[in-house]
Parts: sequence; C-alpha cells; structure tokens
Amino acid sequence: MPRVGKQLLAEQVPDRRRDHAYRHLTVVVATLLLPLAALVTRGGRVRERACEWAFRVRYPFEDLSGLTPGTRAAFIAARYSALWHDAQLIGLTSGHRMYAEQREMFDEALRRHGSVSAARHWVLPPEESSHVSGRALDIRPTEGARWLEHHGDRFGLYRTYDNEWWHFEYWPDFRGTGRQPPRRPTPGH
Repeated sequence: MPRVGKQLLAEQVPDRRRDHAYRHLTVVVATLLLPLAALVTRGGRVRERACEWAFRVRYPFEDLSGLTPGTRAAFIAARYSALWHDAQLIGLTSGHRMYAEQREMFDEALRRHGSVSAARHWVLPPEESSHVSGRALDIRPTEGARWLEHHGDRFGLYRTYDNEWWHFEYWPDFRGTGRQPPRRPTPGH
C-alpha cells in the first residue's frame, strides 16, 4: 500500500473513547453468549454464532442483504477474525444500495459540488458504483477499518480509495496473492 494511504488513514481518523468501550463490551457479550451458542449450534460454529449475536446487539440496524454471497461471506469471516483474534469490531455502515438510492446520492453530490467531476470525488453514479453491485462495504468504526486495511487480503477485502478510509471492496481474484486491486485517490479517478 502506498505510504500516503496509510498516513491519510492515521491522520484523518481519530480514535474515540466510545469506540473502545463498545469494542470491549461487544467482546464481553460475545464471550458470555458462548455457552448458549454451544447449546443451539452444531458443527463447531459456536464462536461464529456467539459473535453474530453480539454484533446484532452492537449494530441492530446493520443490513447485509443485497451483498453478493462472496462479499457477505468475506465480511462475516473478517469480522469474526477481528473480534476473536484481536478484539476489534468491524461494523457495516452501508453495503448494497439500490440503483435509485445511489442515483439520489450522486445527484445530491452534484448539487452540492456543482459539477460531475467534483461530485465524483465523493460518490459514483449508480452505473459505476460497487455498492449497487453488492461488492462494496463502508466500514465502521475507524479501528475496524484500520484492522481490515491491514488484514483484509486474507478475505479478499481491500480499501480502494485514498480519500475514503471506510470504503472497502471485495476482490476475490487478489485474495492471498500479495497483490492489491488498483487504489485510486477518489472514487472518480
């Protein structure tokens, strides 16, 4: 990864005490749910079930629907690994978007910034958006995005824009190769 990208993430995204508290609380909840998960889960997926329940408590309005099956599986595997191995949270602010929703976002950016070129620095039209195709994830909190930036290759998840520390995309062809998909300065460049 270019040094500039790492510097941007470190400089633009402050740690927040609230995020630390939520992180620790979610780990405690997942741990406390392990015995119950063991009672209702078959096939050795006890930790995954407890983690899933803890994330439902932490992020009750999170919506994974509309993600491609590969994107969804990669995201879930990454968040489980982050929680159980490093006590980090990875939540989803936005995943799949309907065409009309992305169009509305682009049109709003166009009104706000005054030109197509300027709007494309922040949001792509629906024809080009990986959110519409179900391959893009906007990650929270900032520490979760940092974790995913460092470990995402194991899952095929990569940060794709320098100006959006939160935006990751599923690129399975790059997974585990040591290579990354092209990183662009902004969505439109």
